[in-house]
Order: sequence, then structure tokens, then C-alpha cells
Amino acid sequence: MKLHILGICGTFMGSLAQLAKALGHDVSGSDHGVYPPMSDQLEQAGIALTQGFDPAGIPEDVDLVVIGNAMGRGNASVEYVLERGIPYTSGPQWLGDHVLQGRWVLAVAGTHGKTTTASMLAWILEFAGMSPGYLIGGVPENFTSSATLGDSPFFVIEADEYDTAFFDKRSKFVHYRPRTFIANNLEFDHADIFPDLAAIERQFHHVIRTIPQSGQVIRPADCEAIDRVMSMGCWSSQTTFSSAGADWQWTMSAPDGSQFEVTVRDEAYPIHWSLSGAHNVSNAVAAMAAAFHVGVSPAVAAEALAEFQSVKRRMELVNPEGAIPVYDDFAHHPTAIATTLQGAKAQLTNTDGRLLAVLEPRSNTMKAGVHKETLAGSVNDADGTYWFEPENISWSLSDVVRACRAPAHSYQSTAEIVDAVVNDARPGDRILVMSNGGFDNMPRRLAKALEEKYG
Repeated sequence: MKLHILGICGTFMGSLAQLAKALGHDVSGSDHGVYPPMSDQLEQAGIALTQGFDPAGIPEDVDLVVIGNAMGRGNASVEYVLERGIPYTSGPQWLGDHVLQGRWVLAVAGTHGKTTTASMLAWILEFAGMSPGYLIGGVPENFTSSATLGDSPFFVIEADEYDTAFFDKRSKFVHYRPRTFIANNLEFDHADIFPDLAAIERQFHHVIRTIPQSGQVIRPADCEAIDRVMSMGCWSSQTTFSSAGADWQWTMSAPDGSQFEVTVRDEAYPIHWSLSGAHNVSNAVAAMAAAFHVGVSPAVAAEALAEFQSVKRRMELVNPEGAIPVYDDFAHHPTAIATTLQGAKAQLTNTDGRLLAVLEPRSNTMKAGVHKETLAGSVNDADGTYWFEPENISWSLSDVVRACRAPAHSYQSTAEIVDAVVNDARPGDRILVMSNGGFDNMPRRLAKALEEKYG
């Protein structure tokens, strides 16, 4: 089959393209942002790319066009496909029909931690010799790519609740039909798609409805939103995880989360690994529980986690040799920001170093001001914050800046932030950059500027 993918350079669609190519399809694609690293991965896979959405980029003899969820009416290629009656589908629908059909799908959903937890789960299965397929919305450092078909029935997928396409407003994960389903957590997000938390809860329940009786839902024991989802009906088994009162329980053995212990069925399994933060400990326990559902013992899962290397842009150290370490992190929701800073702060115990946070409120939900009342509290563990205020934000960051516990400032340009941070930072500090976008290459610009100052 000859496929053309609109929006091919996004992490999900680019990964899907590589899976389609591996299945033997003739794949091409177009996007307005054809640049590395995804463009390099696609070209190495033999996938032809077109910059922009000129319909001329769509092959005349195309059999099917796969349309990304960022595409909408008015896009030249979309209008061309509709006008000429070319068969089309969405990425999640194609994936469900051609990759996931007939496989044991382990889906990882939740407002936070999807990429990291899915990476942990895929690595645990790989470590256990199960050769899983996977599609992850990031680059797991234990693997060489963000997607592979695998050599077993098992397939791990990051299950996003964002909408499927302009012609299918169901959440993407509804198409995946999992047998093992992690509902990691649930808070209000994606205000551009959902009017309220209840609307997201309904989408989560649509997935619950598709899980067979032999399947399992792995969920936190202390999340009211997920409790409400489960109260709508569940026809499979459930297992819970938490720091207390759950089937799978964890206890921190080190304040920063670099050591912890998991207890299940009265057996304890100690883990010492390279990650930090209570949020990552929780992610790890959820992944262990899901792996157990497909036959991986807690002891083997604990060994695997000891060798887990995280995911790019999840507390990724960009200057290992720098006098002042700079970390790049994807956190873009107040809860994620707070837990990430909490873990980073714990690592500075008994030192004179400070934790400086540089933040870009970039997501559509952030730009709409949905989280503005909780942003100041989310950075309580930072000793100083530097906020970027983009032109297209619909509200002012001034109230957030005034409400911050520690010194805080907002800036209209990224150059101003670089200058301010470099002027304020001193050896012993840690700098954490948080954004769900490119942020004008902020982490590496900071690292370079600090190197020029301190050598």
C-alpha cells in the first residue's frame, strides 16, 4: 500500500511512519517543520519527505492518506484529499487496524508521566526477554528509536487522550483496545479540546469499556478522578498502586527517590536507580504492575529499573561537564512542575546550591490561563524562577510572579532570560528548564553561555 502522511514529523506520526515502512508499505509524508532529529530518522528509513503542505507533495497514485490531528480544514493538502475523494484515515485508527490488531496491547495513559512510564514498561519487557513492540512519544535512552514492531505479541503504547483528528473528536487512545491499561493519574488539561475534567473522564471510560474481562486496569489508589471513571463501570480486574493502602506500595529509601522499595504480596523489592522524584517512583511501580500482568516477576522488573536510563527531555542533563548543570524537562502542567522541582530540590540537600527554574507556559491550556492560579505554588521548591511570557498568551504573568515564594521575574524575550540567568547563577546551583516545546533552544543556549562565563 502507498501511504502519504500529513504531519509526519510529529513524534507520534513519525513513529507511525517508521512502523508502516517496517511492515512493507511505501511511505511518504509532508509537514511544515521538516527538521532533525525526526527528519533524519525518517530519511534513514527511506521515507520521502516534503516541506510544507502543497498538494503536489501527495503522490498521484497514493492509496491512503493518513492525516495528523494538527491538520484541519483550510489546510491545502486536506482540502485536496477531500475534494478528490482520496481515501483517508487518522493515525490512531491506522495504528489500531494495522499494527495493534491481534496483539496484547499495554497502554499507558494519564495526565502526567505517560512517556516515562511507557518507556519503563517497554524496557522491563525487553530486559525480561519478551521483545515487545512499542510506540512512545519521546526517545527512550534504553532504545535506539521511539518505535519498533517487536518480535512478540506484546505492544506498549503511550496512550494520549488528545483528540484523534479533525474528523474524529474521540481521544486517540480509544483506538488502541488495550488488554493491560495503566491509568496513571488524571487532572484537567487540554482546555482547547475538553470543556472540563468530566469530559476527559468520559473519554477514559470509553477505553475502560473496551478492555476484556481477562484484561486489567492498573490505577492509583488515591486519585478521585480515576475513582469516578471506574465507578461508571469496569468489566476487568483492577490493581492499585500508591505509597500506602494499595496492592503495590512503595516507600522512599532516599529523600530524592533514587532509592525506594516496592512491596507486593508481602514481598519487598529494593530498587536503586538513576532517576529521582516521587513521581518517577510512582511511574515505576505502575510499570512493574503492568509487567506483572504479562508474566514478569517483580524481582526481574526491579533489576530492569536499576538499568533504566530515562527519556530525553525528562530531567535530561544537557551539559555533563558544566560547572553549573542545566537540565531540560518536558513538565508543562502545575502538578508536573511541582513534582519535578520537588525531586530536583531533594538532590540539593546539605549543599549551598540553589535550584533555579526557567519556565515557558506554552501549552494551549497554559496560554488560556486555566492553570494561572496554581502556577506560583507549583514552583515553591525553586529558589528563583524566570518566566517567559510569549506574545500569544491571553493573560499576564505579573500576578504569578508576585505570588511566587522566591524571587521571580518575567521576560518577553529568551535572550533576556539567558542574560538574567547567567548573571544570577553561581557554581553549585542547578538550572531546570521546563517547556513542552523547543523554547528557542533555551537549555543548550544557557549551557553554552554558562560555559563561556565559567569555562
